[in-house]
Amino acid sequence: MVKVLIVEDEEHARTGLTELVESWGYRASSASNGLEGLEKVVQWSPSIVVTDLKMPRMDGMMLLSRISELPERVAVVMLTAQGSIESAVEAMRLGAFDYLPKPVDPVRLKQILHTATRQKETDVELEPQRRLARDSGTLGTMVGNTPEMKAIFKMIERVAPSNVPVLITGESGTGKELVARALHDLSSRRTKPFVAVNCAAIPETLIESEIFGHEKGAFTGAVERRAGCFELAEEGTLLLDEIGEMPAATQAKLLRVLEDRAFRRLGSKLETPTNVRIVAATNKDPQEAVENGDLRGDLFYRLNVFNIQMPALREHRGDVKVIAEKMIDDMNERHACSVAGMSGELLARLEAYDWPGNVRELRNTIERATILAGSGTIGVEHLPPRFGEAGFAPLVRQQRSVKVVALQPGLTPAEERRAEERTVSVTVGTTVDEAEKQLILKTLQSTQNNKTKAAEILGISSKTLQNKLKEYSAAGRPG
Repeated sequence: MVKVLIVEDEEHARTGLTELVESWGYRASSASNGLEGLEKVVQWSPSIVVTDLKMPRMDGMMLLSRISELPERVAVVMLTAQGSIESAVEAMRLGAFDYLPKPVDPVRLKQILHTATRQKETDVELEPQRRLARDSGTLGTMVGNTPEMKAIFKMIERVAPSNVPVLITGESGTGKELVARALHDLSSRRTKPFVAVNCAAIPETLIESEIFGHEKGAFTGAVERRAGCFELAEEGTLLLDEIGEMPAATQAKLLRVLEDRAFRRLGSKLETPTNVRIVAATNKDPQEAVENGDLRGDLFYRLNVFNIQMPALREHRGDVKVIAEKMIDDMNERHACSVAGMSGELLARLEAYDWPGNVRELRNTIERATILAGSGTIGVEHLPPRFGEAGFAPLVRQQRSVKVVALQPGLTPAEERRAEERTVSVTVGTTVDEAEKQLILKTLQSTQNNKTKAAEILGISSKTLQNKLKEYSAAGRPG
């Protein structure tokens, strides 16, 4: 039987919560302050502690801090007064499993206790996987032996068991969605849905319907009721990628969901409770996004309870070899190839390259090379033409004479030869802005003006591409 300790200085509230928790089948005990609560944690070894924030002798924050120092993992649920969101966020940063505003909502408390109980069972089941991450540098689909990646793995392992929102930041292609999936897979929610939505890829007029759902007749074309991402991800994890591209009105509604744990479908007057863990990601500097008005400051504060900053691949070049080797294994299986490895010359080229497109660009390069080689060893002859000059970066970073071909990853040699007709010539004296413009327009030409596809090839968001085209149009240039 799972043991739950109630720490509350108000006698009636303490007695009521204890009896309520016992009625749900838990074994419950109580303490009247933080100091007494800490003694019971040591002596009684509860799996879950539900504690008030404001108490005499030792408050909830100090109790949380002392519990976190114990060898056994204990899920701490913090009770906070209405309007004390700042205190709740700080508690979760310090390691609380979740928080609950007072007066306590019994339905929500029961839900949190259930999730915390499942997490305790999950911790035992997943300990071998966590040990593998610590010993061999492998976590889910991610690999890395450098200090930078080991630090990322440690952060994921630490925060995965809680309900805390996580904000993942980093350049495009660094693996932010892989981190979100690892957080999901190492939590008690791993058997429930993982839903990822790219906020930049959804038209502004449809994004609220996509995320929150809508009722029949909510707007023209709403011929039936439709579940949104929150309903699809119920009891699981929802990744909101490129959160800085979300419209301001939708950001305001998302903030309410984070605070109230309920959402409202478009066209509905009723609020629907939700038990979803929110993970957000952005390739922008979130502080700059707040300053520029792209991201609400209060939403950033609520999402940034725990931040995981993904390093660019050039910042942990020591992992290029192990990442590439894992990718070769994946590509062998996907494309029925039998490549055994890489030549020393190729590895040297890969490790010397800056990888402006990060791990995504490395994956495209390895996939192409594996298909071309088919078997044996991948060599430099299997690299894309002009590898190391401009890569697939959206910006021309070097002021010298180069040709940048707007190629899509995975083209056959014949297709690449035909694509030579669509080249961008950049000579000494060309500004970076002008080179960027040429590359964007040529890429659009190569995709028959498919803006979504062009943005993906360029490694930028659809909204960024649209803004660039508006700039060109405003200046009297084609776009």
